[in-house]
Amino acid sequence: MKMKSVTARGDRLKQLKTLAGVLATSIDSCENARELPALAKQYRETVREIEEIEGAESNGDEIGEILSIRQAAGKPGAVRKNRAGVP
Repeated sequence: MKMKSVTARGDRLKQLKTLAGVLATSIDSCENARELPALAKQYRETVREIEEIEGAESNGDEIGEILSIRQAAGKPGAVRKNRAGVP
């Protein structure tokens, strides 16, 4: 289904799932190494948002649990942004 058609219907979850498919196809066919990191990042963010909407559990993922706790506490998502220089 085309993104334009899905967007016209207004179902956020369907929009995100379609976007994830478009991004996956773009990643699979990506020939420019400079474009791949941005596509991968957007894909991860899209999948994360889909999981949030669907109420997905972290399934014992320790990093996911830590990030969920930090988010609930109003702290940034990254545990450490720069490990270099941290004693």
